Amino acid sequence: MSIQLFYAENISENASNYLFGKEESQHIAKVLRKKEGDILHITNGKGLVFIGQLSFASPKQCEVTILSNESLLPPSPYIHLVVAPTKMNERYEWFLEKATEIGINEVTPIICEHSERTIIKTERFEKIILSAMKQSLQYYLPKLNAPINSNIFFKQIEDSSTAKYIAHCQENQKVLFSQAIKPSQQHITVLIGPEGDFSSNEIEKALSLGFQPISLGDTRLRTETAAVVACHTIRVVSTMFSPDNQ
Repeated sequence: MSIQLFYAENISENASNYLFGKEESQHIAKVLRKKEGDILHITNGKGLVFIGQLSFASPKQCEVTILSNESLLPPSPYIHLVVAPTKMNERYEWFLEKATEIGINEVTPIICEHSERTIIKTERFEKIILSAMKQSLQYYLPKLNAPINSNIFFKQIEDSSTAKYIAHCQENQKVLFSQAIKPSQQHITVLIGPEGDFSSNEIEKALSLGFQPISLGDTRLRTETAAVVACHTIRVVSTMFSPDNQ
């Protein structure tokens, strides 16, 4: 039987038992028909994974006895995608789902000068990320930041050792992203613009702040596709750099 992962946000490292809330309890007892004595894999979304045994199962409340726990390291490098909202919400939701499955750490919706969608409700986005984390058996819940205007984002961006990249459609010298990533880069931030691309002012500002222009391939990609390709490229290249593959 394949492993199924359950989410317990407030579970402590030293917990001996845990009571699930109504939503997760209904999923456990009613949808999956789990019964007393069944073993569950549980995470707090912060790297802790628990093995628990159901001691009480009801659609209103389930309780587990904790048998063991383990603390796991987060995926490396740390991936922060700053992605403009798409005109159709469903496309952004698709990106969030797939990027979470691949292994993203942080997402910031950025409102650009050419953005057609400027109002975003993140409640559904958070549910999609949580569901994708559980489905893909990951133990770190990606951080979803509040939407931010591009002008404010550029004012707040920290001048740190973070590797910073921008993918845009204007014709200028760009490096293929897979060749730009280096083993020493432990924190990577990538800017992905809206359907109408970043404005010239936004591109110039990004470049002045140390963002390196990159190419994600020979074809022009949709916003959500470009974001997924960027995330996947980082994970594939970082795997190639892994000591296990040297």
